Amino acid sequence: MAAESVGLEPEPGSEPDPLCSEHGRPLSWFCGSDRRPVCDACTGPGGRCRGHRLCRTEERAEELRNKIVDQCERLQLQSAGISKYVAEVLPGKNQRAVSRASAARELVIQRLSLVRSLCESEEQRLLEQVHGEEERTHQSILTQRVHWAEALQKLDTIRTSLVGLLTHLDDIQLIQKEQEIFERTEEAEGILDPQESEKLNFNEKCTRSPLLTQLWATAVLGSLSGMEDVRIDEKTVSPLLQLSDDRRTLTFSGKKPKACVDGPERFDHWPNALAATSFQEGLHAWVVKVQNSCAYKVGVASGQLPRKGSGNDCRLGHNEFSWVFSRYDQEFRFLHNGQHEPLGLLQCPAQLGVLLDLQAGELLFYEPTSGTVLFTFHTSFPTPLFPVFAVANQTISIIH
Repeated sequence: MAAESVGLEPEPGSEPDPLCSEHGRPLSWFCGSDRRPVCDACTGPGGRCRGHRLCRTEERAEELRNKIVDQCERLQLQSAGISKYVAEVLPGKNQRAVSRASAARELVIQRLSLVRSLCESEEQRLLEQVHGEEERTHQSILTQRVHWAEALQKLDTIRTSLVGLLTHLDDIQLIQKEQEIFERTEEAEGILDPQESEKLNFNEKCTRSPLLTQLWATAVLGSLSGMEDVRIDEKTVSPLLQLSDDRRTLTFSGKKPKACVDGPERFDHWPNALAATSFQEGLHAWVVKVQNSCAYKVGVASGQLPRKGSGNDCRLGHNEFSWVFSRYDQEFRFLHNGQHEPLGLLQCPAQLGVLLDLQAGELLFYEPTSGTVLFTFHTSFPTPLFPVFAVANQTISIIH
């Protein structure tokens, strides 16, 4: 009864305090080493927690209560910060996003409107040039028609006169008309035969415009689904070059290997190589990494390009069968049939893009990163055409 009077018995309906599973005693201590409550027997002599970091259970509970209070305060502050962010910052962010999106739309519309206006002006200018050239050609042809109609009439008159003299005069009369015959013959000889004249041909250069070329190249490169999968034809590779396993990289070796299988398709003197792919029609583009080399040529060549010997007929850009962009040290040029067109580049391109439009008869070299057009060439290309490469320093690689 004494124990009950001092409150040792639990109140009805309350959970009894847990006891030590080993000793059956109240868990009055906390072992910091084992991180669990223990009884006084566990902490005493022979106990498992003897010598461990210990504190009273109520002290550990108070420590945890203080941590919970601190955490609750931090959570309250965090909640207040989030509520303020949601209530004040996000609406401002949303307003700025709406404002900046509106400004971005206006910028896009303004710039595209300017581009559209420029394109329309350039279109109008070029169409007027085409119309003017057409009118000029038409007028030249009409003038020629009038001129040659008069010439034909004059020749017919002279011929009729001479035939009359021939058929109606006797010998003495004919001799007496010798001066007249001479004058008529001299007059006829003064009428020259028609000669080919560029004035009678429509000049297609009237449609050429740096702005149109730049816009066209940008549009084409943006619309192409991808670059051509161009690889080197190993049967054409010069003995001075080494070809990588993926057939995209050419390395200049400078000397011919002792064991080199020769063939009719292989270049035996100049450090050249043709691609395995050829083109008959359409639009084609490929890019070559050239930053490691200061001596290379990139372009296109006809399948008729000779392969054997040290003459210019096999040297890229020095014959009628090849059209190439060339770099030698700090000199950049376009080469074809021995004609050199210097290119004033401000910096050495790391990559060189090639765009070939066989329908329009246009070969274009460009800088892929900026889309800057470096050079364009117009002609009626023979087909098939092959991408062609030459390297006399370090390496060049086709990018895919």
